Amino acid sequence: MKRTPLTLIAVTTALAAVTGFAAMTAPGDPAASAAPAPRAARLPVERTSLLCPAPSTSEIAETRTTSFTPAPAGEGTAAKPGAVLSVAGKPKGSGATGKKDKAPKAPATVTAPGKPVSTETDGAVTHGLTGTATGTLAPGWTVQQTTLVTAGAARGLLGVTCSAPDTDFWFPGASTAKGRSDYIHLTNPDDGIAVADIELYGAEGELKTSVAQSGVEVPPHSTVPVLLGPLLSGGAQENLTAHVTTRSGRVGAALGAAADGVGSDWLAASADPAARAVLPGIPADATGVRLVALAPGESDADLKIQLVTPNGTIVPAAAESLHVKAGMTASVDLPDLTRGAAASLLLTPSDPKKPVPVVAALRVVRGKGANQELAFIPATAPVAARATVADNRAKGTVLTLTASETDAQVKVTASAGTEGGAPATRTVTVKGGTTTVLADLAPKGVKGSYAVTVEPVSGGPVHAARTLTVTEDGIPMFTVQTLVDDRGTVQVPTARQDLGVLDD
Repeated sequence: MKRTPLTLIAVTTALAAVTGFAAMTAPGDPAASAAPAPRAARLPVERTSLLCPAPSTSEIAETRTTSFTPAPAGEGTAAKPGAVLSVAGKPKGSGATGKKDKAPKAPATVTAPGKPVSTETDGAVTHGLTGTATGTLAPGWTVQQTTLVTAGAARGLLGVTCSAPDTDFWFPGASTAKGRSDYIHLTNPDDGIAVADIELYGAEGELKTSVAQSGVEVPPHSTVPVLLGPLLSGGAQENLTAHVTTRSGRVGAALGAAADGVGSDWLAASADPAARAVLPGIPADATGVRLVALAPGESDADLKIQLVTPNGTIVPAAAESLHVKAGMTASVDLPDLTRGAAASLLLTPSDPKKPVPVVAALRVVRGKGANQELAFIPATAPVAARATVADNRAKGTVLTLTASETDAQVKVTASAGTEGGAPATRTVTVKGGTTTVLADLAPKGVKGSYAVTVEPVSGGPVHAARTLTVTEDGIPMFTVQTLVDDRGTVQVPTARQDLGVLDD
């Protein structure tokens, strides 16, 4: 008995519904073998999820949450649009402490692409946020959380771009040293319990933790902060790499770090392990820079350290290379690194024939003495199609663009403001092996904060970062966010199926 494979017909029909096109060929048709393979189409995503950590336990904290979707280049999806953030509840015993169990105000909702909206909350906020954008507001949706704490052990300007849920995160630059308080914030967006593992790697390799056997349970739609110090029984560790994975479910993860007398900020996850790493956005007036790296595989990594400046790529005098033993965290201080010019760090294999994947991050300090402030810069992937960062200010915003290989052109768009104004777009050429710094980003007449979108036009890869600076009582507070590709489109294959017959 012979029959037509109905499952293949169903697949073809389904793909036709998604892409709007499906090609079929009859058995024996010469076109079946002569026609080229169908190309995959890229269509706008119809749903985007983002998670934000709990901002601060300080009663004097001022937190601004800004939501934005870039204006589409073409037609959007037909789905009804919406971009809504909701409060993630705090489970009992989560460790999210504070005299008041306070939730943030209802976050602002984006109603149209191209215009950012923001919500401000004063005081301690011990809940994270979960959010979903659909329809025309899904492609490129981004949320920025910026917190200002003017006094206390956690004083500083803390910034984080809310991230998509995932199952694997690397955080080089963590610490349990005296004076440091590092928390990993885990947020679960789903209806089921998520279980996360936290591995810590020091200078001698992986360290035994108190949660190695059981993991960390994160209840549905909740956020759980985990203090790193109590996880270790073998004493303080100055430089650590934290690795977060999930046994079940998925989470959003960010590391909040506070150093007595030096400030506080968020450390976002490093890019996936790679043999080549770019860490963009080192401020021109940085007074201290520390590189922390880990080779998570079974091979040692020998890294060449280079600084990509506005005038070209150089080898810093402080350190030309770094040897990273397999499974061990390595670090090196790079004093007087920038010498008055904003730049980016480039890590490549010392021997191009022996590439070894690594994860890396920078701990950056501005100011001196009692007026110091810290921030972190993780290694980041290049902008593939488009990336956006929200909550930029008329003063104190700098965009860093680095083309570490060949010349590149990018389109930079500054949006309308949260309180009015019109967007502005420019095309910027970045010479290969250099860094370009843009400080005049605010559109004329913009009111409130605005978003900045970077889109590659031609040439080689471009890495980008935004620095936001606020000076309070003589302290140069700052935060750096690397621009991560927004994955606003998804690749959908064009369907073509040979509807032959199969023997039963």
